[in-house]
Amino acid sequence: MRFFPKAALAKITVLGIAAFAPSITALAQSSPIITYNSQFHPTLAKTGMVVSQEHFASEAGLEILKAGGNAVDAAVATGFALAVTHPQAGNLGGGGFMMVYLKDQDKTIAIDYREMAPAAAYRDLFIGEDGEVDRRKAMFSLKSSGTPGSVKGLVEALEKYGTLPLAQVMAPAIKLAEEGFPMPWALQDSLKRYGRRLKNNPTSLAYFYKEGGAPYQWGDVFAQPDLAKTLRAIAENGSDGFYKGWVADKIVSTMEAGAGLITLEDLANYKVRYREPIVGTFRDVKIVTMPPPSSGGIHIVQMLNVLEGWDLKELGHNSAQYIHRMSETMKYAYADRSKYLGDPDFFKVPSKALTSKEYGASIRGKINLKKATPSTEISPAASLPEESNDTTHFSVVDRFGNMVANTYTLNFTYGNSISVAGAGFLLNNEMDDFSAKPGTQNAFGLLGGEANAIEAGKRPLSSMTPTLVFKDGKPWFATGSPGGSRIITTVLQVILNVAEFDMNIQAATNFPRFHHQWFPDQIFVETGISIDTRRALAAMGQNIDVKTKDGESKVLGAAMSIMITPDGTLLGAADPRRPGSHAAGY
Repeated sequence: MRFFPKAALAKITVLGIAAFAPSITALAQSSPIITYNSQFHPTLAKTGMVVSQEHFASEAGLEILKAGGNAVDAAVATGFALAVTHPQAGNLGGGGFMMVYLKDQDKTIAIDYREMAPAAAYRDLFIGEDGEVDRRKAMFSLKSSGTPGSVKGLVEALEKYGTLPLAQVMAPAIKLAEEGFPMPWALQDSLKRYGRRLKNNPTSLAYFYKEGGAPYQWGDVFAQPDLAKTLRAIAENGSDGFYKGWVADKIVSTMEAGAGLITLEDLANYKVRYREPIVGTFRDVKIVTMPPPSSGGIHIVQMLNVLEGWDLKELGHNSAQYIHRMSETMKYAYADRSKYLGDPDFFKVPSKALTSKEYGASIRGKINLKKATPSTEISPAASLPEESNDTTHFSVVDRFGNMVANTYTLNFTYGNSISVAGAGFLLNNEMDDFSAKPGTQNAFGLLGGEANAIEAGKRPLSSMTPTLVFKDGKPWFATGSPGGSRIITTVLQVILNVAEFDMNIQAATNFPRFHHQWFPDQIFVETGISIDTRRALAAMGQNIDVKTKDGESKVLGAAMSIMITPDGTLLGAADPRRPGSHAAGY
């Protein structure tokens, strides 16, 4: 198995084999001098690129780039299109984070459009009469829905940093909803697997299945007229078309019919927040990533600070010694997450202390290089240095050098599976991302504390980690991933694969991954990690898990990334772990 590093790809372009090809596989077919396993090579483009988890959505963003739009225009088009073609996570009823780099200003903006707890929410919202968390209420009731932020976030991003009118940018999504699109295999399969949940809600049953509950088959035209009406209301009236008027009335009617919490006042009072990005370095590379209420950015930088003190190349990529050091580092980061991370509007997050080189070195000094430390013996730092599941990600780069990395979600696949009658979209179950009872696990097995307790108006802690990476003062690549608690470690490994091991962006995406989140005390590994490596890790006291609870092989994350080479060629990497992922460029 071979892969070409970044320099080799640049050389291929210089040789003039092709100025552009839909994928590097096409280059192999045109020249006998290139031999490799094609799965390790990215899609090439020269002018603009969109990489997302769904084909039609990537093409919608590309359409806007070709029409003269910038990266933000294309990102907003992709975000609205995903709400039509990828309802598992693309959404109007959820929220997320967007990182924007503006080349002409050399400026990075962190946009927080995470959901907010409704005014009627309170600390013990999901505690039952027995004093324990009522998991069904926290995950599948209307009380599990936070006030959505996606529409406000996308519209505001366009107003502030885009160049095209909202109606033009939303036109591809509206067309997909009104006229329909051929049912992709990935969506067909997903609707089949989650049918039991969706069919429990009569509105979701009507929206996502044929009359009588029959499933759509691959290639069937799937149209969503109610969703198209909602999209048109937004295109014509901006965010007021969602947070006020008839769409808002439909949301509140759904809430009132099922004892939900969101009111017209909650919708009218929703605000987007503009945050100061988390900035760190790893050797000669600069990382600019999402701040709280994302926990990912802080812990990416924290872990890179720990790992920087070892010669990782010498250890060997995905060797037992490499995975051991990485996993022990992950334990400490996730332990700190449980105590120190929350909504910065409600809790003072010690960002500078957690991301300091000094603190990283102190963690590195605690790690036993020959033996695993049990998670029960690792706790959040007692003191810090003084300070001076389903989700979707997409990345965009335009001809001007602007970059966007955007991650948004409904939380679970299809959120709480409840749709807004007459408006065509699903609601989130993000309230489960709060610590319903500090010290207990959420649905992703993550422990939380007081910093992430439920409060009215608060934003729940998230693992979403849209990230931008720079080298020599220039934008290098944009990345991010879905995957719940595994998002952070997925993004970490993509960064290291490129920055430390000199992989091209597709190879960095495809290589097998692993994950440790402190509790449960296990390294979750993909099956590409060799049996000999797993045995060596077990001999060091690591607990290895390669299967899901259903007995299937684990898949960790699904990174969607774009790299910019020194000559300006764009390399797009769509993660093959998610069927339908697509890099679209020109």
